[in-house]
Amino acid sequence: MFLTTCIATIMIIISLIMMILATIISKKTFIDREKSSPFECGFDPKSSARIPFSLQFFLIAVIFLIFDVEITLLLPLIISMKITNTLSFIMITTFFLLILLGGLYHEWKQGALNWAY
Repeated sequence: MFLTTCIATIMIIISLIMMILATIISKKTFIDREKSSPFECGFDPKSSARIPFSLQFFLIAVIFLIFDVEITLLLPLIISMKITNTLSFIMITTFFLLILLGGLYHEWKQGALNWAY
């Protein structure tokens, strides 16, 4: 136990030293307003280059990520089909799918899946 603690402490100290050295040695950059502004052929920009982010797109992306993670949670169920008995597999799969369908129904009822405003 003592050896593990010593090794972990040494690794943390070496990591901190490396980060401090990298910060000291790294090239310093100064923020320049002209360099950070968008470039339009040498002219002043007509409008802001930063367009507002669509909240609807963000919501759809988050829902996609959630259901994508849920699909990855469904894949191990196929492997567990060989290990468990049939009744247990059917109960676990049905329960999990009912939770997913309940979430989908809730999103549908909240109007998060509608593209029309």
